[in-house]
Amino acid sequence: MTHPELRPRPPSPLIEAADERFGAHGVRLLLKRDDLVHPELPGNKWRKLAPNLRAALEAGHDRLVTFGGAYSNHLRATAAAGRLLGLETVGIVRGDELADRPLNDSLARCAADGMRLHFTTRAEYRRKAEPEARSRLLTAAGAADAYVIPEGGSNAPALTGCAELGRELRDVCDVAAVACGTGGTLAGLTAGLAPGQRALGVPVLAGGFLGAEIRSLQTAAFGAPTGTWTLAEGYDHGGYARVPAPLEAFASDFESRHGLPVERIYVAKLLWALTALTRSGTFPRGTTVAAVITGRGE
Repeated sequence: MTHPELRPRPPSPLIEAADERFGAHGVRLLLKRDDLVHPELPGNKWRKLAPNLRAALEAGHDRLVTFGGAYSNHLRATAAAGRLLGLETVGIVRGDELADRPLNDSLARCAADGMRLHFTTRAEYRRKAEPEARSRLLTAAGAADAYVIPEGGSNAPALTGCAELGRELRDVCDVAAVACGTGGTLAGLTAGLAPGQRALGVPVLAGGFLGAEIRSLQTAAFGAPTGTWTLAEGYDHGGYARVPAPLEAFASDFESRHGLPVERIYVAKLLWALTALTRSGTFPRGTTVAAVITGRGE
């Protein structure tokens, strides 16, 4: 039997956003309100976590372990999922210097939801994909026997959940756009779209590493790269969790225009990028763009 908290929700709402910054260029903007898909695990967090949580429960695990930085939405979502399902959670956090500091709001939320936080050095964290290094990290965190969910929740099971998001957008848009951290949502979303549609990812971190990661994730999940997607680099605004004043002003203005709470780390950068790309003529007149709202503004 499927746990009640993991039962599929109805498709998240799709609404049209009348905005002259798009309309003046003949572009139609839709907002896929995936932030409403689950009351406590909004958007891509629920879509990526639900298949992993089912696998953990079916295998008899009572503990989850995952990885993230100090402002990781994924850590928060995993902690909330553990509370909802009665599972222990352990978060391996990048930056051992944080261990002696007061918890920021994100990590405090994790702790309040019962997650035990284990801080590790940045050098050790960078090696977490190496089997021996990961084994040492898990042992040090007291989570050697836990079900492991990767950083950002992006793995083959997660992509199957995100492919459903793509299927919900079939034939309703020309371009499905999403902000990208680890690339898993874009990789799965693309696989669910219909032929002729394409996905656009807006990385929230600089570095240009996502292309290879997306192809690797799709190969693991589906046997080969699939679908049509591109990345719009250069809209990270200085790096993850950086919200400079112009981006803050843009997000506040978008909220006022559309009555939509705009999450700053991912969604604001996505909407900024789509506005800039529309202004520069990237989208031909007559294009319908669906922006996936992956997180809640708080």
